[in-house]
Amino acid sequence: MAKVEDKNKRILLTAAGLQKLQDELQTLKTEGRRDVAARLKTAIEFGDLSENAEYDEAKNQQAFVEARISELEGQLKNVEVVEESKTGAIQIGSSVTLKMKGEKEAREFTIVGSTEADSLVHKISNESAVGSAILGKKKGDKVTVDAPGGKFEYEVIAVK
Repeated sequence: MAKVEDKNKRILLTAAGLQKLQDELQTLKTEGRRDVAARLKTAIEFGDLSENAEYDEAKNQQAFVEARISELEGQLKNVEVVEESKTGAIQIGSSVTLKMKGEKEAREFTIVGSTEADSLVHKISNESAVGSAILGKKKGDKVTVDAPGGKFEYEVIAVK
């Protein structure tokens, strides 16, 4: 059975994440729509739309752009911007340095809402195994993370 997504789900974002979504929406509404309109115009000029691959591709691109605009508008209606904590406890928006037991090198991550998560730039979701396990922890705390790959022990080296 397919999972039904709650359209009223609160979207937790940092201020930077909110700005990124707003910028993407603005770009799609202006440049994205303008580019699709130009592609459609060019494709229509080729004539016979029934066997016009350029027209079909432009229509697919238009559908993608409009769907993404709709998705972003829905997300932005449910955004909650997370404020910076003064307590030193890990929360969304915190930069955290973690050291896994048995490893020499510590790694720095930023805890973000699931919408902003991007492992390539070390942004992990507050809903991930590591992210949810370290929320509320402070420098010096040890945490055991029960992840799909097994149990891992971390020490919180720094919180910014």
